[in-house]
Amino acid sequence: MEAVSLVNGCSAGNTAGKVIICKAAVAWGPGEPLVIEQVRVDPPQKMEVRVKILFTSICHTDLSAWKGDNESQRAYPRIFGHEAVGIVESVGEGVTEVAAGDHVIPLFNGECGVCRCCKNPNTNSCEKLGVDPTKSTMTLDGKTRFTTADERRQPIYHFLNTSTFSEFTVLDSACVVKIDSEAPIKKMTLLSCGLSTGVGAAWNTANVETGSTVAIFGLGAVGLAVAEGARARGVSKIIGVDVNPQKSIVGKQFGITDFINPRDSDKPVHEKIMEISNGGVDYSFECVGNLDVLRTAFLSTYIGCGTTVMLGIHSSPKLLPLHPMELFSGRKVVASIFGGFKGRTQLPHFAKQCTQGVVKLDEFITHELPFDKINEAFQLLIDGKSLRCVLQI
Repeated sequence: MEAVSLVNGCSAGNTAGKVIICKAAVAWGPGEPLVIEQVRVDPPQKMEVRVKILFTSICHTDLSAWKGDNESQRAYPRIFGHEAVGIVESVGEGVTEVAAGDHVIPLFNGECGVCRCCKNPNTNSCEKLGVDPTKSTMTLDGKTRFTTADERRQPIYHFLNTSTFSEFTVLDSACVVKIDSEAPIKKMTLLSCGLSTGVGAAWNTANVETGSTVAIFGLGAVGLAVAEGARARGVSKIIGVDVNPQKSIVGKQFGITDFINPRDSDKPVHEKIMEISNGGVDYSFECVGNLDVLRTAFLSTYIGCGTTVMLGIHSSPKLLPLHPMELFSGRKVVASIFGGFKGRTQLPHFAKQCTQGVVKLDEFITHELPFDKINEAFQLLIDGKSLRCVLQI
C-alpha cells in the first residue's frame, strides 16, 4: 500500500519517503485564475530534494508564463513560481549538499558543478539544469512529481526547475542552495530571483565602478535592484526611465538621481540621457523586454566604451534591433541571467552581504498576503502597485 501523508499547512510528522498531499496554486490554462487545491507530491528520487516552501513571491516571469505569452512554453495543468525560500523536508539517494532541516533557496538557474559551463568561472550557465522555460518535467526520468489528488492522478507540470506555488515541491539537488539558518528567512525569498538578478547585473555582468554613470530602463523590482547594486558600488549618476510617474518617488529610495518618463519627454529618451550624462552613460540596463527600449538603451551609452546589459524577457521572435556596424562604435550589448551569480557556490556569500546590510531588502517587499490570496498578488503586479508581494504558505 502506498504511504501517503496529508499536510494542511502544519507538520504531519515523519513524511520522508511518503507521498504528501498538500495545497498548491494550479494553473489550468493561460490567463485563468490560479486554483488553490490539493495535490500529491511524490518523494524525491535520486539526486532530488523535497522542500517545504515557507514564503514565495511573484515576478514578471511568472506573470508572463501565466498569461501564456509564448505558446511554445505552455503546459497545463502547471504549478508556477520560482522565487521562494523553504526548509528541506527530505532528500533522495545521492544527495549530500543539503539535508532535512536545512534552510534553502530554490534556484531556477541550477548549478550541476560538473559541466563545462559550471567549471568556467566566466559564466553561470549550466548545460544540464540552466534556465529553461520550456522544461516541464524532472531531469531524471522526464516525469512530474506532482499529480492531482483525485482518482485521476493527472500529472501537473513543473516550472523553471522550481514550482514554488505549492506547500511542498521537488527539485533537482543542483537547484537548491543552503543558506545560514540565522538569515531572515522571509527576506531571503528575494534572492531567488529579482534581487540577485538586478544587483548581480550591476556587480557581476557590468561590474560598475565607483563614479561611473548608469541608466536603467524599467523600474520594477529588477530595475530597482540594479539601482540598489549601483548605489552600493558608489555610482555617481543613476538615471531611471519608466512610464509610471510614481517610480520617480520610489526610485529615490534605491539611489535614482534622475528620472525620465518617456511620455513626458520633449525629445528622444536617448538624447535626453546623453544631455544629462555628458555624452552618454557608461552602463545601461534594459529591464523591460521590449526591443525598442533595448535600442534606446544601446543608444544611451557612451560611444567608444558604453555597455548595455539586457535583463528583460523577450517573448517576441524578432531579432535584435541593431546593425552589425553599430557595434564597431565601441558600444557593446550583453545579456545577464540571474545576475551572473553561480547559485550554489556564490549565492550564500551574497545572502551574507544582504544580511549585513550591503544592499537593502525591506524596501522591496511592498505587500504581504496569505497564500490563498495569490490571485490578488498577481493583480497587484499587473496594476504596477507592488514590487514584491510575499505570500506566506
